[in-house]
Amino acid sequence: MRQKISLIKGEPRAMPQEFSDEIGLRPATAADVPLIWSLIGELAEYEHLRDQMDATEQGLQDALFDKQAAHALLLEWQGRTAGYAIYFYSFSTFTGLSGIYLEDLYVRPAFRGKGIGRAVFTRLARKACEEGCGRLEWECLTWNAPSIAFYEKMGARAKNDWRGYRLSGDALRTAAGL
Repeated sequence: MRQKISLIKGEPRAMPQEFSDEIGLRPATAADVPLIWSLIGELAEYEHLRDQMDATEQGLQDALFDKQAAHALLLEWQGRTAGYAIYFYSFSTFTGLSGIYLEDLYVRPAFRGKGIGRAVFTRLARKACEEGCGRLEWECLTWNAPSIAFYEKMGARAKNDWRGYRLSGDALRTAAGL
């Protein structure tokens, strides 16, 4: 089970202004799709959800580059691939503002603890502030204690008053009357 977490505009954030020169965050290109797909597989393994991974390279190509429904960053440490992040824009009727939703943040185990995840949050929080977004949100599996501790150290708070729902597969087709 994932819990929804958010950084709300105006709340304190314990994030650095800059990050190490050894960390690279770059927008992914279409040529990176096979690498992104492979990294998503690594994340699915880590989350014990590999059996639920239906993504294909073509689907990623369509979503990230043809339709531009989401954006991907490749994370690097000393020039080596350290992970990825995928985010998209959302909207809140309560705030009347757009937001950024971080769908995935994955840092390979060998690169954890080097400030890469913090650099991603710094980059996305700045982007949200510069673009007038009201929040940065994401979800985290409830058993993932290291990630939860990291998020809370940044000043994020779990949204325990909301429960997420999803329609997918047969349930989605049934709801669509198909």
